[in-house]
Amino acid sequence: MSRVHRLDIRVYYEDTDFSGVVYHASYLRFMERGRTELIRARGVEQRELFDGETALGFAVRKMTIDFLRPAVMDDLLTVETRSIAARGATMDIEQRVLRGEEVLISAQVMVACVGGGRARRIPDGLRKRLMLDD
Repeated sequence: MSRVHRLDIRVYYEDTDFSGVVYHASYLRFMERGRTELIRARGVEQRELFDGETALGFAVRKMTIDFLRPAVMDDLLTVETRSIAARGATMDIEQRVLRGEEVLISAQVMVACVGGGRARRIPDGLRKRLMLDD
């Protein structure tokens, strides 16, 4: 559906457990940054979504993660993010975390567009900017 967005991330001490291996929850932060930067790369600022009476955001509704190989301190990782499909208020995203060509993490993510505490259809203008089609 859309191009792959790539974000480089360096692994720091704070991302690791006591053994210097990336702590599993750190990958969630890395992938969140990847999704945020995908939206930004499409010309949408997060602040723009949150402002006004029609404030919107994206919340993770479902995520499946395969932890394939560990990353360690000082690794340079690439988070690849690709929007796959959109239906009404939800968007399906595929993400991978790589070290060079080696896939460390593979994830399928469903995010829901929310506003006012409820699911909201992704507005047509935003859908177009995010290169989404139903």
